[in-house]
Amino acid sequence: MNKYIERPRYLCTLGGAVGTIKVLPGVIPVIHAAAGCGGNFTNAMNGAAGYLGSGYCAGQALPSSNVYEKDIVFGGEERLAEQISTTMEVIDGELYFVVTGCMVDIIGDDAVAVANRFRQDGKPVIAAETGGFKGNSYTGYDLVLSRLFTDFVEKNPVKEKNTVNLWGIVPIEDVFWKGDLAILKALLGKLGYQVNTFFGEGETLANLKNAAAASLNIIVSDVYGVEPAKIFEETHGVPYIIAPLPIGSAATEQFLRTVSAALNVEKAVTEQVVAEEKSRYWSYLERLADVASDLDLQRYSVVVGDSNYAPALARFLADDLGWLPELVVITDDFEEEKQQLVTARFDNFTSGFRPKVVFDTDTSNVDKHLAATWPRNNNDRYFDSFSPAFVLGSSLDRDFANSIGATHLSVSYPISNRVVLDRGYVGYRGALSLVEDIFGLLVGGR
Repeated sequence: MNKYIERPRYLCTLGGAVGTIKVLPGVIPVIHAAAGCGGNFTNAMNGAAGYLGSGYCAGQALPSSNVYEKDIVFGGEERLAEQISTTMEVIDGELYFVVTGCMVDIIGDDAVAVANRFRQDGKPVIAAETGGFKGNSYTGYDLVLSRLFTDFVEKNPVKEKNTVNLWGIVPIEDVFWKGDLAILKALLGKLGYQVNTFFGEGETLANLKNAAAASLNIIVSDVYGVEPAKIFEETHGVPYIIAPLPIGSAATEQFLRTVSAALNVEKAVTEQVVAEEKSRYWSYLERLADVASDLDLQRYSVVVGDSNYAPALARFLADDLGWLPELVVITDDFEEEKQQLVTARFDNFTSGFRPKVVFDTDTSNVDKHLAATWPRNNNDRYFDSFSPAFVLGSSLDRDFANSIGATHLSVSYPISNRVVLDRGYVGYRGALSLVEDIFGLLVGGR
């Protein structure tokens, strides 16, 4: 019998695709799926991503073919064509992106062919097959990017030396995606580069269309966005590098050096940026030295999150705060090869600390993994308690934190107990926000 996922921390492929499309400027998602699909994951996105909201032409106003029994029996391609035409009549958009659900993929509806008929007539319509059974939100993100890179981004043999593209942060699944992208864009800007992030502040669809003019693609993930990067390189001749999501001083310095090496940035420029950012960063953190020491604010910790945030958070806790992240639970459902890629990120902490790393999608198993990592007290006279403790996870991990007497901060999807607007946790500046949130909770009861 196949194992089910208990309280999953992501949506289906279709949900991830819609989440990716809805935050692209000027792009209208059109669902070709059974009635109810859009409403179900709309509620999951809006209520579990720091109260995201619907935005323009999304939420309950999402265009959908809402296929039913007749379409399933005889095919729903004509129903889809009707929906695309109607959507274009009543909703202004620069691009209409069709995504499909499980039912229509199973019966073999060719949504891509339907979209191509519109494109042949000069209409801005593209499509991707995103049946929910193909994977999860991250799969939808990859499928959408891959289709955009082949069918929308214009070929350009001329490359702009000082322009780069950056992706790998999955919108909505990373609840802080917009703030994170803004921070990384500003940071790379100090190296002298114009950065296209596609999903961030001030982005336009024209930036995406002209993305082939970039000299480099920077993927801030070991797994998300890597396949689209390969497609981009094959289609447009732009190479890519992987520079994992950085949080804090040690990780961000390494990030800047990795990017600088790939772009052949003058060493003096990189050193100046690193020095300035580190000086500012530590000038703020040193203010906490007295209170952290006097109040003994060092903590054992548990980190629960995806393969982008979990390694970054654990490294930040160990290398910047001097905490002990004893257990890291990565909630992605990965095959062995990807697990090894992500696990390797825990081998090079500056502090030398090495947490216990497990991959598990089930929320209730976090407590079991901690028990296996840190044995519970069996009425022993002398016992090293896992206390004081802190849990960085999602809203689903509050009960676990309460059960071990730990303070809890929601930093990974789903987040339903915080409102998130432009907050970001990456880089030097984002790490200061994270420190404020963490230490603010620790002293909040005084």
